Amino acid sequence: MFTLAEVASLNDIQPTYRILKPWWDVFMDYLAVVMLMVAIFAGTMQLTKDQVVCLPVLQSTVNSKAQTSTSGKADFTTVETSTGPGEAASVRTVSFGSAPTVTPDIPLSRATSSQYQPTESGQELKKEQKDSSGRKTNLDFQQYVFINQMCYHLALPWYSKYFPYLVLIHTIILIVSSNFWFKYPKTCSKIEHFVSILGKCFESPWTTKALSETACEDSEENKQRLTGAQSLPKYVSTSSDEGSPSASTPMITKSGFKFSADKPMIEVPSVTILDKKDGEQAKALFEKVRKFRAHVEDSDLIYKLYVGQTVIKTVKFIFILCYTANFVNTISFEHICNPKVEHLIGYTQFECTHNMAYMLKKLLISYISLICVYGFICLYTLFWLFRIPLKEYSFEKVREESSFSDIPDVKNDFAFLLHMVDQYDQLYSKRFGVFLSEVSENKLREISLNHEWTFEKLRQHVSRNAQDKQELHLFMLSGVPDAVFDLTDLDVLKLELIPEAKIPAKISQMTNLQELHLCHCPAKVEQTAFSFLRDHLRCLHVKFTDVAEIPAWVYLLKNLRELYLIGNLNSENNKMIGLESLRELRHLKILHVKSNLTKIPPNITDVAPHLTKLVIHNDGTKLVVLNSLKKMTNVAELELQNCELERIPHAIFSLSNLQELDLKSNSIRTIEEIISFQHLKRLTCLKLWHNKIVNIPPSITYIKNLESLYLSNNKLESLPAAVFSLQKLRCLDVSYNSIALIPVEIGLLQNLQHFHITGNKVDVLPKQLFKCVKLRTLSLGQNCITSIPDKVSQLLQLTHLELKGNCLDRLPATLGQCQLLRKSGLVVEDHLFDALPSEVKEVLNQDTSIPFANGI
Repeated sequence: MFTLAEVASLNDIQPTYRILKPWWDVFMDYLAVVMLMVAIFAGTMQLTKDQVVCLPVLQSTVNSKAQTSTSGKADFTTVETSTGPGEAASVRTVSFGSAPTVTPDIPLSRATSSQYQPTESGQELKKEQKDSSGRKTNLDFQQYVFINQMCYHLALPWYSKYFPYLVLIHTIILIVSSNFWFKYPKTCSKIEHFVSILGKCFESPWTTKALSETACEDSEENKQRLTGAQSLPKYVSTSSDEGSPSASTPMITKSGFKFSADKPMIEVPSVTILDKKDGEQAKALFEKVRKFRAHVEDSDLIYKLYVGQTVIKTVKFIFILCYTANFVNTISFEHICNPKVEHLIGYTQFECTHNMAYMLKKLLISYISLICVYGFICLYTLFWLFRIPLKEYSFEKVREESSFSDIPDVKNDFAFLLHMVDQYDQLYSKRFGVFLSEVSENKLREISLNHEWTFEKLRQHVSRNAQDKQELHLFMLSGVPDAVFDLTDLDVLKLELIPEAKIPAKISQMTNLQELHLCHCPAKVEQTAFSFLRDHLRCLHVKFTDVAEIPAWVYLLKNLRELYLIGNLNSENNKMIGLESLRELRHLKILHVKSNLTKIPPNITDVAPHLTKLVIHNDGTKLVVLNSLKKMTNVAELELQNCELERIPHAIFSLSNLQELDLKSNSIRTIEEIISFQHLKRLTCLKLWHNKIVNIPPSITYIKNLESLYLSNNKLESLPAAVFSLQKLRCLDVSYNSIALIPVEIGLLQNLQHFHITGNKVDVLPKQLFKCVKLRTLSLGQNCITSIPDKVSQLLQLTHLELKGNCLDRLPATLGQCQLLRKSGLVVEDHLFDALPSEVKEVLNQDTSIPFANGI
């Protein structure tokens, strides 16, 4: 036999699951426990006390016949049996005539001897007959036991015998139906995960602080309205999620830096102060909630299973009620039994009594009452399930009561679980909604970020760049720390991989800021911050993967001088870039585009009147259409790098103001069109490096004003004399070609200051080379030169001499006469330098502070 505790364990669930048990489920659980008690009580009573007592039915006609036959016979014997609890069966025999008389209470020996005492025995018999009452049945004790058992199974209705077991089985089925969704594997895991996350969200310090912060913001807003406080115009935000600076103010105070303004500081102690451990736990919760939502919203299995088990319980209630009501009247105290064992007993009919009938009937009525209440609750549950769409859940009330207006509505199983939680306590859903809000997550990141990146820490990360400007580079942060905008002396700010970057009004304090880098950082800007950037920002670098990452406010910076766009801008997406907005960039001078263009966007001409430099760096995509270049008449510098150009584009010849042309890393093989450059009177620098040029046409001599010519990394085998007719040439770079001879005409370049011929096949240096007395840089490395003439001493302005990688045996001692040459500018093998005379080495080792101009 099992105990009540063992059966009740079927209804036991984890305590944490109780938040998913609405009042009706809890009530039905208690009803199920009561029904279990009824079943076990009835079963216990039935096993211990249930029995049937039967007596034979004696017909009056039979008795009358028996009396008549008795009077006509002298030897008729009447046998009477009586049974009682704990008594042996006694037999009483009455004889007439010579037969001995057997009395029930007298032993047989005495009965035998009584025949010799007829007078005494007759007196005793008369006395017993006078004391006895009732009707004689002639049955012994064993016969009564036999007939009681027979009639228990034949006369007693089956429901009276099996009622406790039926109640137990039905109750167990109802209990299993009520909690099956907690046990089914495909729903149990989701429910367990949900309850775990919900509990952590409820207990998270961030939930309390976020809701408290909302309450504080509301109270402060009311206070400001009552006192008539006005905020500074430069702190007004147009962003819906940025309006109040109160979230960042405590963090600035904590870091030791106080920002003074006309508006009085509002201190909210301990509202946004969150220790690092709690902050990290809250961040992890946001990620868990995001993944759980994506997983659970895909299906409605939990909802369907709960509806199914409720329908099963309702059908079960109707079934139990229908068949049980019919058996109420079958339970009675008296029953007629016809066992058909007359040959064993002598009687055909018996009248029996059931000692548990009254108790069972009362328990059955109680059970029917309980099952009716249970059924009505099931019907109410079905009404609740279909009254409202439980597969949709709206946080509208939470959005109204809090500042988190972006909490999304949820659906399917996620929505159903939240509806169930609301029946337990609506505060759970309200706190859970905090972790569904991106605004809340951003606030948490902001607080954690400000807690970690204090003013002192940011100051340590400030460095000076190559332009001697103070620069701060922030990489892969969750946002922009508030303390950044307190670095008022910062010149350059680089923000890289900060997807949630927001530039508040406090940037107006950074009066020295002129250059901003946004690398994969679609920064949002408040209205006041935009006004400041529009008036003060001069240089902007934007690196992106998709054109949508380019902030719209970039095209409205009217005082911007330099714009660098690096990202995917192929021809299919050109329409998305919105280059027509460049019309607002009225002062733009430099436009740098590093992308994969197949054509120059025609709308680039919007900035043509004031654009002086255009740079297009392709990733190897062939640039086909360049007609838009013809309209860029004011461009002074043009770079078309890695554009797979095979010839010099004709559109370039229309750029009358062009001063520098760079066609690096293309596929140019011939430059016969170079003659057309004679119309570009201002062209001073021509860069055709990293191409496939085989020879230089003589027509290059027509570019009279050319000062710099870069032909490195091509396939040149010789230098034509026409190159040395360019009297204004100051820089000539023919490195990494296949040139074997330096023409003697090089001595004609009296203005030559920089000559690079590294990586060729030169073996002899002509003496005319050293007539170029203005040379400052001479790169002769990686050739086949065997000796350096002593006339190198004529190069008095030489500061850089590269000789490494040749076949030299020694260096000329006259190197010491090159007054500006020092060891740092001499690139040569160590053993050659060590072989120089000591006085020469002493001269070369001297430091000099004599300034000299770059010359290019």
